[in-house]
Amino acid sequence: MDFQTISDWIEAHVEEMIDLQAELTRRPAVGPENGGAGEWEKARFLEGYLRDHGMHRIEHLDCPDERVPEGSRPNIVATIPGLRDRPRVWVLTHLDVVPPGERDADGSWKGWESDPFELRRSGDTLVGRGVIDNQQSMVAATFAARAFLESGLEPAHTVKLLFVSDEEVGSRYGLKHVLAEHAHLFDAEDAIIVPDGGNEDGSMIEVAEKSVLWLEFRVLGKQAHGSMPDRGRNAFRAACRLVGLLDERLHAQFDRSDDLYDPPLSTFEPTLHAANVPNVNTIPGEDVFCFDCRVLPEYGLDSVLDCVRGACREVDESSGTETELRVRNRLDAPPPTPPDSAVVRLLSSAVRGVLGVEPRAMGIGGMTVAADFRTAGLAAAVWMTSAGSEHQVNEACRVADMLGDARVLARVFCTEI
Repeated sequence: MDFQTISDWIEAHVEEMIDLQAELTRRPAVGPENGGAGEWEKARFLEGYLRDHGMHRIEHLDCPDERVPEGSRPNIVATIPGLRDRPRVWVLTHLDVVPPGERDADGSWKGWESDPFELRRSGDTLVGRGVIDNQQSMVAATFAARAFLESGLEPAHTVKLLFVSDEEVGSRYGLKHVLAEHAHLFDAEDAIIVPDGGNEDGSMIEVAEKSVLWLEFRVLGKQAHGSMPDRGRNAFRAACRLVGLLDERLHAQFDRSDDLYDPPLSTFEPTLHAANVPNVNTIPGEDVFCFDCRVLPEYGLDSVLDCVRGACREVDESSGTETELRVRNRLDAPPPTPPDSAVVRLLSSAVRGVLGVEPRAMGIGGMTVAADFRTAGLAAAVWMTSAGSEHQVNEACRVADMLGDARVLARVFCTEI
């Protein structure tokens, strides 16, 4: 297939890619959990744009949600027919964005150098909420598809562009709904690309995640005057002992290394610590803290919890305290995508050929939306070129990265599975 024709078309339309970024950025798509109205304004604009540019096979897989004005959350599939209908290539991007952050006293967004919902261009850099997470990939996939339609060429296989809601807060109204209600759309032989994470040179192809465990510890003692500690039980001191014991015991018991992952070890990090007493001369009767655990899949999370409960009992017995343990989040890692799967082979060849870097299949410490595909038994790979500014103030996308990602996806569309 004439990839050079496709690549030249994409490069000739880079200014239109930037224009689409601007239109998407000015349509906030913040979910109701974060005080937003959802994704419909953005989804309607995008659907109109796709239809205006030749993508007429569009299907809605919307999910009911009474919290937003429209009563549902949009999930859209655009189909670009290929020379072969099956297996298919899927590209999933998400419509929703995180909020810009805090506001200053004057109402402006704290830390932002410009309105987060108006695209600002500075040389090769685009700044605005959502420009990299996930609009860089959304625009890249859209223009890779447009290149075929407007060059009069067909991709090697049918391409499905899937635009989902609710990714930023768990995907219940997005991909989870699509997989639960429309599983027949996917086939185990399909190549599924989730361009929602990567590294600066585009060499990382994410194929696996660690399990995630967020734990909250509420240590209960007895409040007393600071000058009479014998009349109390210092919950803060017990909490400090527990943090130290957990840090030592978890790392010792779950110490295996796997070079597929970066970092290669399981991690157990004390994070949030809640305020206890407001004054210096009172011994706190309650102390609350949290741990963020990212665990290699070879270890079951139940065994981690057993270790944690044992440490709690040990500290409580020595300190006279009572510790309440709450699991705030638990995500058991699904089976990884095999490094020799079709989607990894396709991406590896395209990355190598277009970007000139040697790709590497890797695992990461956090869960991506690709985990839902893997849980359903579908091979999915996470890939994009990322400047690393997701969720930050002055979120930025490099135009060269957006252009390169579009060319890589187009190369995948050209290739036989």
